[in-house]
Amino acid sequence: MRVLLTGSSGWLGRYLAPRLHAEGHTVIGLDVAPGPHTRIIGSVADRTLVDRTFDDHGIDAVVHAGALHKPYIVRYPRQAFIDVNTSGTLNLLEAAVAANASRFVFTSTTSLMISTAIREARGDTAVWIDEDMAPLEPRNIYGITKLSAEHICRLIHAEHGMPIVILRTSRFFPEDDDTHRALSGENMKANELLHRRLTVEDAVEAHVVALARAPEIGFGTFIVSAPTPFTRTDVADLKRDAPAVIARLYPDARELYARVGWSLPASIDRIYDAGLADRVLGFRCQTDFAEVLRALREGRTSPVAHDPSYVSPKESH
Repeated sequence: MRVLLTGSSGWLGRYLAPRLHAEGHTVIGLDVAPGPHTRIIGSVADRTLVDRTFDDHGIDAVVHAGALHKPYIVRYPRQAFIDVNTSGTLNLLEAAVAANASRFVFTSTTSLMISTAIREARGDTAVWIDEDMAPLEPRNIYGITKLSAEHICRLIHAEHGMPIVILRTSRFFPEDDDTHRALSGENMKANELLHRRLTVEDAVEAHVVALARAPEIGFGTFIVSAPTPFTRTDVADLKRDAPAVIARLYPDARELYARVGWSLPASIDRIYDAGLADRVLGFRCQTDFAEVLRALREGRTSPVAHDPSYVSPKESH
């Protein structure tokens, strides 16, 4: 297929473009910043550019991975998030319909499921998060615009029947967390594989599977995150004493962590359940917390990419 990949110069795009090539697709990369996989420099907010891209390149499938992300909230006005994340998605969807595209994959985010109450961990138990959680109350303009884009995807599918798969990915960024600094970046990322992270390699594979299966699925929204070892019966204990729950499941975790000076999470406030993606989409992340422990036992580097110096090409070009 001739696949339009937005965000082709970004962290996901740099891994996803060659993987799509390997699947036999012709990839037309679009990004505001130059990159090795980007043919077209520009924004999805530019409707003229989007329409011309479809016309010039015979696009018959879209993977929309480009977006303004949460860390940019302090540097960009809210209108920029609306223009890129919401209006830009509408531009792509309408152009895809006009071109009779066969499918559309939208990279969304689990962030839109996190209310202020969840973010501040106000409850007495960890929050179990799956696709049935409601109401959704995004806490910032990033989440609001991504949720709005999801609603537009649903509308376009209902009106035109175009197969659309929405992937609500959890964290896979390589840089340090912009709000939490208590632990090293490597330590935090390892901990997050328990409940709110996946590797960029698994994020790539989820998109490859979604692109292949979109016509069969028709329309679907899926959380994509490393499989959690926890169950719903653990939510109270995880909030109160997460190391005790982890020790029950992984008896040597504390010792392995101690060898490298890491700390287990004292408390866990949310768990993303990616079970629906496993059951319906047919995708399951290959890297989980157990793989981190295997790497520690064998003296290998962590399977989770960590680059505290990473800067988005959009910000550096």
